[in-house]
Amino acid sequence: MRFALILISAALLLGPAAAQTGGTAISTITLSLGTATPGGGFPLYGNAFAEVMNAADPQISIAPRNTKGSNENIPLLEKGELDLALVAGEPAYEAFAGIGRAPVRLKILTAIYSNPGMFVVRADSPYRTIRDLVGQPVAFGAKGSGLPILARYVLDGLGLKQDEDFKAVYLDRAGDGPAMVEDGRVSALWGAGIGWPGFAAVASSASGARFIAPSVEEIARIRAKHAFLKPLLVPAGSYPKQDAPIASLGSWSFVLTREDLPDDVAYRLAKTLHGVEANFCKKLAQACETTASNTVAAAPRPELIHPGVMKYFREIGVVK
Repeated sequence: MRFALILISAALLLGPAAAQTGGTAISTITLSLGTATPGGGFPLYGNAFAEVMNAADPQISIAPRNTKGSNENIPLLEKGELDLALVAGEPAYEAFAGIGRAPVRLKILTAIYSNPGMFVVRADSPYRTIRDLVGQPVAFGAKGSGLPILARYVLDGLGLKQDEDFKAVYLDRAGDGPAMVEDGRVSALWGAGIGWPGFAAVASSASGARFIAPSVEEIARIRAKHAFLKPLLVPAGSYPKQDAPIASLGSWSFVLTREDLPDDVAYRLAKTLHGVEANFCKKLAQACETTASNTVAAAPRPELIHPGVMKYFREIGVVK
Protein backbone atom coordinates (compact mmCIF):
# COMPACT_ATOMS: atom_id res chain seq x y z
CA MET A 1 0.00 0.00 0.00
CA ARG A 2 2.85 2.37 0.89
CA PHE A 3 4.58 1.60 -2.43
CA ALA A 4 1.39 2.39 -4.30
CA LEU A 5 1.04 5.63 -2.34
CA ILE A 6 4.54 6.72 -3.38
CA LEU A 7 3.84 5.95 -7.04
CA ILE A 8 0.55 7.82 -6.97
CA SER A 9 2.05 10.83 -5.22
CA ALA A 10 4.85 11.04 -7.78
CA ALA A 11 2.32 11.00 -10.60
CA LEU A 12 0.21 13.65 -8.93
CA LEU A 13 3.11 16.07 -8.81
CA LEU A 14 3.41 15.86 -12.59
CA GLY A 15 -0.11 17.25 -12.95
CA PRO A 16 -3.40 15.84 -14.19
CA ALA A 17 -2.23 15.26 -17.74
CA ALA A 18 0.69 13.11 -16.63
CA ALA A 19 -1.45 11.17 -14.17
CA GLN A 20 -2.81 9.04 -17.00
CA THR A 21 -1.53 5.68 -18.16
CA GLY A 22 -2.90 4.37 -21.41
CA GLY A 23 -5.87 6.69 -21.11
CA THR A 24 -6.74 5.50 -17.58
CA ALA A 25 -6.64 8.13 -14.82
CA ILE A 26 -4.74 7.29 -11.65
CA SER A 27 -7.07 7.26 -8.69
CA THR A 28 -7.18 10.01 -6.09
CA ILE A 29 -4.83 9.60 -3.16
CA THR A 30 -6.77 9.20 0.09
CA LEU A 31 -5.24 10.13 3.43
CA SER A 32 -6.81 9.26 6.78
CA LEU A 33 -6.96 12.04 9.40
CA GLY A 34 -7.48 11.10 13.06
CA THR A 35 -9.39 13.68 15.11
CA ALA A 36 -11.05 12.92 18.48
CA THR A 37 -14.44 12.22 20.08
CA PRO A 38 -17.56 14.00 18.75
CA GLY A 39 -18.32 17.41 20.20
CA GLY A 40 -14.72 18.50 20.73
CA GLY A 41 -12.46 20.98 19.00
CA PHE A 42 -10.47 18.43 17.00
CA PRO A 43 -13.40 17.02 14.98
CA LEU A 44 -14.60 20.57 14.30
CA TYR A 45 -11.17 21.58 13.03
CA GLY A 46 -10.43 18.28 11.27
CA ASN A 47 -13.66 18.30 9.29
CA ALA A 48 -13.08 21.90 8.19
CA PHE A 49 -9.44 21.12 7.33
CA ALA A 50 -10.52 18.19 5.14
CA GLU A 51 -13.23 20.22 3.39
CA VAL A 52 -10.89 23.08 2.54
CA MET A 53 -8.04 20.83 1.42
CA ASN A 54 -10.24 18.52 -0.66
CA ALA A 55 -11.84 21.48 -2.41
CA ALA A 56 -8.45 23.05 -3.16
CA ASP A 57 -6.86 19.87 -4.55
CA PRO A 58 -9.37 17.40 -6.02
CA GLN A 59 -6.69 14.76 -6.49
CA ILE A 60 -6.14 14.48 -2.74
CA SER A 61 -8.92 13.19 -0.51
CA ILE A 62 -8.49 13.64 3.24
CA ALA A 63 -10.89 11.47 5.22
CA PRO A 64 -11.47 12.53 8.86
CA ARG A 65 -11.95 9.77 11.41
CA ASN A 66 -13.19 10.09 14.98
CA THR A 67 -10.79 8.60 17.54
CA LYS A 68 -10.34 8.81 21.30
CA GLY A 69 -8.02 11.78 20.78
CA SER A 70 -4.31 12.57 21.02
CA ASN A 71 -3.28 9.60 23.14
CA GLU A 72 -4.80 7.18 20.62
CA ASN A 73 -3.73 9.15 17.56
CA ILE A 74 -0.03 8.92 18.37
CA PRO A 75 0.19 5.09 18.43
CA LEU A 76 -2.13 4.84 15.40
CA LEU A 77 0.29 7.05 13.47
CA GLU A 78 3.23 4.98 14.66
CA LYS A 79 1.56 1.79 13.45
CA GLY A 80 0.70 3.36 10.10
CA GLU A 81 -3.04 3.04 10.74
CA LEU A 82 -3.43 6.80 10.27
CA ASP A 83 -1.66 9.00 7.74
CA LEU A 84 -2.33 12.27 9.57
CA ALA A 85 -3.71 13.08 13.01
CA LEU A 86 -4.46 16.02 15.27
CA VAL A 87 -2.40 15.92 18.46
CA ALA A 88 -2.53 18.39 21.35
CA GLY A 89 0.61 20.19 22.41
CA GLU A 90 1.25 18.38 25.69
CA PRO A 91 0.98 14.81 24.33
CA ALA A 92 3.12 15.90 21.38
CA TYR A 93 5.71 17.40 23.74
CA GLU A 94 5.86 14.20 25.80
CA ALA A 95 6.01 11.98 22.71
CA PHE A 96 8.81 13.95 21.02
CA ALA A 97 10.76 14.20 24.29
CA GLY A 98 10.30 10.51 25.14
CA ILE A 99 8.60 11.19 28.47
CA GLY A 100 7.23 7.88 29.74
CA ARG A 101 7.99 6.18 26.43
CA ALA A 102 10.54 6.03 23.61
CA PRO A 103 10.67 9.23 21.53
CA VAL A 104 8.41 9.15 18.48
CA ARG A 105 9.68 9.63 14.95
CA LEU A 106 6.51 11.28 13.71
CA LYS A 107 6.65 14.59 11.86
CA ILE A 108 4.80 17.90 12.01
CA LEU A 109 2.71 18.88 9.00
CA THR A 110 1.38 22.09 10.52
CA ALA A 111 0.64 23.83 13.79
CA ILE A 112 -3.12 24.26 13.95
CA TYR A 113 -3.99 26.63 16.81
CA SER A 114 -2.88 27.69 20.26
CA ASN A 115 -4.51 26.17 23.33
CA PRO A 116 -4.84 28.56 26.28
CA GLY A 117 -6.28 26.36 29.03
CA MET A 118 -8.99 27.46 31.43
CA PHE A 119 -12.11 26.37 33.29
CA VAL A 120 -15.68 27.40 32.55
CA VAL A 121 -18.40 27.51 35.21
CA ARG A 122 -21.99 28.69 35.24
CA ALA A 123 -22.21 32.48 35.54
CA ASP A 124 -24.35 32.11 38.68
CA SER A 125 -21.87 29.80 40.44
CA PRO A 126 -19.77 30.96 43.42
CA TYR A 127 -16.47 29.86 41.84
CA ARG A 128 -14.04 32.56 40.76
CA THR A 129 -10.53 31.08 41.17
CA ILE A 130 -8.87 27.73 40.61
CA ARG A 131 -8.55 27.30 44.37
CA ASP A 132 -12.32 27.71 44.69
CA LEU A 133 -12.72 24.53 42.62
CA VAL A 134 -10.65 22.33 44.94
CA GLY A 135 -12.81 19.49 46.22
CA GLN A 136 -15.44 20.04 43.51
CA PRO A 137 -16.44 17.71 40.65
CA VAL A 138 -14.62 18.92 37.54
CA ALA A 139 -14.80 17.50 34.01
CA PHE A 140 -11.23 17.51 32.68
CA GLY A 141 -12.04 16.42 29.14
CA ALA A 142 -12.43 13.23 27.18
CA LYS A 143 -10.48 10.11 28.05
CA GLY A 144 -7.50 9.89 25.72
CA SER A 145 -7.54 13.56 24.76
CA GLY A 146 -4.78 16.04 25.42
CA LEU A 147 -6.91 18.28 27.64
CA PRO A 148 -6.42 16.30 30.87
CA ILE A 149 -2.66 16.32 30.26
CA LEU A 150 -2.59 20.11 29.91
CA ALA A 151 -4.67 20.38 33.10
CA ARG A 152 -2.26 18.10 34.93
CA TYR A 153 0.72 20.30 34.09
CA VAL A 154 -1.12 23.51 34.98
CA LEU A 155 -2.35 22.17 38.31
CA ASP A 156 0.99 20.57 39.14
CA GLY A 157 2.60 23.99 38.71
CA LEU A 158 0.25 25.22 41.45
CA GLY A 159 1.00 22.31 43.76
CA LEU A 160 -2.36 20.64 43.06
CA LYS A 161 -3.10 17.05 42.03
CA GLN A 162 -5.82 16.55 39.47
CA ASP A 163 -7.16 13.26 40.81
CA GLU A 164 -6.68 13.99 44.51
CA ASP A 165 -7.56 17.65 45.00
CA PHE A 166 -10.59 17.53 42.69
CA LYS A 167 -13.37 15.05 42.03
CA ALA A 168 -12.03 14.43 38.54
CA VAL A 169 -14.45 13.37 35.81
CA TYR A 170 -13.23 12.05 32.46
CA LEU A 171 -15.70 12.06 29.61
CA ASP A 172 -16.51 9.36 27.08
CA ARG A 173 -17.30 12.12 24.57
CA ALA A 174 -16.05 15.69 24.66
CA GLY A 175 -19.51 16.95 23.77
CA ASP A 176 -20.98 15.64 27.05
CA GLY A 177 -19.28 18.26 29.23
CA PRO A 178 -21.43 21.38 28.71
CA ALA A 179 -24.69 19.67 29.75
CA MET A 180 -22.98 18.42 32.91
CA VAL A 181 -22.05 21.98 33.83
CA GLU A 182 -25.55 23.23 33.06
CA ASP A 183 -27.34 20.61 35.19
CA GLY A 184 -24.84 20.71 38.05
CA ARG A 185 -23.30 17.25 37.71
CA VAL A 186 -19.93 19.01 37.57
CA SER A 187 -18.99 22.42 38.89
CA ALA A 188 -16.60 23.21 36.07
CA LEU A 189 -15.40 22.06 32.67
CA TRP A 190 -11.75 22.30 31.67
CA GLY A 191 -10.93 23.11 28.06
CA ALA A 192 -8.59 25.02 25.79
CA GLY A 193 -8.36 26.96 22.58
CA ILE A 194 -10.11 29.71 20.66
CA GLY A 195 -13.61 28.75 19.54
CA TRP A 196 -13.58 25.52 21.58
CA PRO A 197 -17.08 23.99 21.24
CA GLY A 198 -17.45 23.12 24.93
CA PHE A 199 -16.83 26.70 26.01
CA ALA A 200 -19.11 28.05 23.29
CA ALA A 201 -21.93 25.74 24.42
CA VAL A 202 -21.72 26.77 28.08
CA ALA A 203 -21.42 30.46 27.18
CA SER A 204 -24.51 30.15 24.97
CA SER A 205 -26.60 28.34 27.60
CA ALA A 206 -29.39 29.93 29.60
CA SER A 207 -27.20 30.26 32.69
CA GLY A 208 -24.26 31.83 30.84
CA ALA A 209 -20.59 31.32 31.64
CA ARG A 210 -17.72 32.58 33.74
CA PHE A 211 -14.17 31.64 32.72
CA ILE A 212 -11.51 30.85 35.30
CA ALA A 213 -7.85 31.01 34.23
CA PRO A 214 -4.64 31.15 36.27
CA SER A 215 -3.82 34.57 37.68
CA VAL A 216 -0.68 36.44 36.63
CA GLU A 217 1.10 35.15 39.73
CA GLU A 218 -0.12 31.61 39.09
CA ILE A 219 1.04 31.72 35.47
CA ALA A 220 4.52 32.68 36.68
CA ARG A 221 4.53 29.78 39.17
CA ILE A 222 3.39 27.28 36.56
CA ARG A 223 5.99 28.40 34.01
CA ALA A 224 8.75 28.26 36.62
CA LYS A 225 8.11 24.51 36.84
CA HIS A 226 6.92 23.78 33.28
CA ALA A 227 8.65 26.25 30.98
CA PHE A 228 7.40 24.61 27.79
CA LEU A 229 3.94 26.07 28.52
CA LYS A 230 3.65 29.52 26.92
CA PRO A 231 1.62 32.59 27.90
CA LEU A 232 -1.37 32.77 25.56
CA LEU A 233 -4.36 35.07 25.19
CA VAL A 234 -8.04 34.38 24.52
CA PRO A 235 -9.13 37.56 22.70
CA ALA A 236 -12.29 39.37 23.78
CA GLY A 237 -15.32 38.12 21.88
CA SER A 238 -13.96 34.61 21.39
CA TYR A 239 -17.07 33.33 23.19
CA PRO A 240 -20.59 34.77 23.67
CA LYS A 241 -20.67 37.63 26.19
CA GLN A 242 -16.89 37.44 26.75
CA ASP A 243 -16.18 41.18 26.73
CA ALA A 244 -12.56 41.13 27.93
CA PRO A 245 -9.45 39.17 26.89
CA ILE A 246 -8.39 36.28 29.12
CA ALA A 247 -4.71 35.63 29.81
CA SER A 248 -3.74 32.01 30.34
CA LEU A 249 -1.08 29.57 29.17
CA GLY A 250 -0.80 26.41 27.14
CA SER A 251 0.81 25.21 23.94
CA TRP A 252 0.14 24.63 20.23
CA SER A 253 -1.65 21.63 18.76
CA PHE A 254 -0.42 20.04 15.55
CA VAL A 255 -1.33 17.92 12.58
CA LEU A 256 1.27 15.15 12.76
CA THR A 257 2.13 12.68 10.02
CA ARG A 258 3.26 9.10 10.11
CA GLU A 259 7.03 8.80 9.92
CA ASP A 260 7.15 7.50 6.34
CA LEU A 261 4.69 9.85 4.68
CA PRO A 262 6.48 10.56 1.36
CA ASP A 263 8.19 13.93 1.11
CA ASP A 264 6.35 14.83 -2.09
CA VAL A 265 2.97 14.18 -0.47
CA ALA A 266 3.87 16.34 2.54
CA TYR A 267 5.13 19.07 0.19
CA ARG A 268 1.89 19.00 -1.78
CA LEU A 269 -0.20 19.13 1.40
CA ALA A 270 1.77 22.12 2.74
CA LYS A 271 1.58 23.98 -0.56
CA THR A 272 -2.16 23.39 -0.78
CA LEU A 273 -2.84 24.29 2.85
CA HIS A 274 -0.89 27.52 2.92
CA GLY A 275 -2.25 28.53 -0.44
CA VAL A 276 -5.77 28.59 1.05
CA GLU A 277 -5.01 30.11 4.47
CA ALA A 278 -7.45 32.97 3.89
CA ASN A 279 -10.30 30.64 2.92
CA PHE A 280 -9.63 28.37 5.90
CA CYS A 281 -9.65 31.39 8.23
CA LYS A 282 -13.04 32.48 6.86
CA LYS A 283 -14.44 28.99 7.40
CA LEU A 284 -13.24 28.55 10.99
CA ALA A 285 -12.00 31.29 13.32
CA GLN A 286 -9.38 29.14 15.07
CA ALA A 287 -7.94 28.18 11.68
CA CYS A 288 -6.69 31.76 11.32
CA GLU A 289 -3.74 30.59 13.43
CA THR A 290 -2.86 27.83 10.94
CA THR A 291 -0.01 29.59 9.17
CA ALA A 292 3.45 28.63 7.97
CA SER A 293 5.13 31.12 10.31
CA ASN A 294 3.21 29.79 13.31
CA THR A 295 4.29 26.25 12.47
CA VAL A 296 7.95 27.27 12.44
CA ALA A 297 7.53 29.15 15.74
CA ALA A 298 5.51 26.41 17.46
CA ALA A 299 7.64 23.39 16.53
CA PRO A 300 9.75 22.28 19.52
CA ARG A 301 12.66 21.78 17.10
CA PRO A 302 12.91 22.57 13.36
CA GLU A 303 13.90 19.00 12.50
CA LEU A 304 10.52 17.78 13.76
CA ILE A 305 8.81 19.49 10.80
CA HIS A 306 8.36 17.08 7.89
CA PRO A 307 11.17 17.46 5.30
CA GLY A 308 8.61 17.91 2.53
CA VAL A 309 7.01 20.76 4.45
CA MET A 310 10.41 22.33 5.11
CA LYS A 311 11.16 22.24 1.38
CA TYR A 312 8.02 24.30 0.76
CA PHE A 313 8.83 26.66 3.65
CA ARG A 314 12.27 27.33 2.15
CA GLU A 315 10.69 28.08 -1.21
CA ILE A 316 8.38 30.72 0.29
CA GLY A 317 11.11 32.16 2.52
CA VAL A 318 9.64 31.21 5.91
CA VAL A 319 12.88 29.38 6.72
CA LYS A 320 16.32 29.68 5.17
